[in-house]
Amino acid sequence: MNKIRKGDQVVVLTGRDKGKRGIVASRIDVDHISVEGVNMVKKHVKPNPMKGVTGGIVEKTMPIHQSNVAIFNPTSGGADRVGVKLLADGKKVRIFRSSGEEIKV
Repeated sequence: MNKIRKGDQVVVLTGRDKGKRGIVASRIDVDHISVEGVNMVKKHVKPNPMKGVTGGIVEKTMPIHQSNVAIFNPTSGGADRVGVKLLADGKKVRIFRSSGEEIKV
């Protein structure tokens, strides 16, 4: 079970974007996620008239390792850890470790 999923609001813990908040746009692989507005880089793009792409410098979001982000807890207003709780019907749900509340997406 992935503790951080697409659509979660996360806080960056380390790196040049420390403290920024954003929403997880996608999971790149097992360890990396893409967060909107975080880890932005400038990429030089060649023009490609066949595809209709103009050349220039483009701002692009790069993946970030999931260990460098923590889920945002709206009740406490800060970063929190994620736990997994097994319900009576055998279903697994994600919870905030500090309060024990279920994470709603």
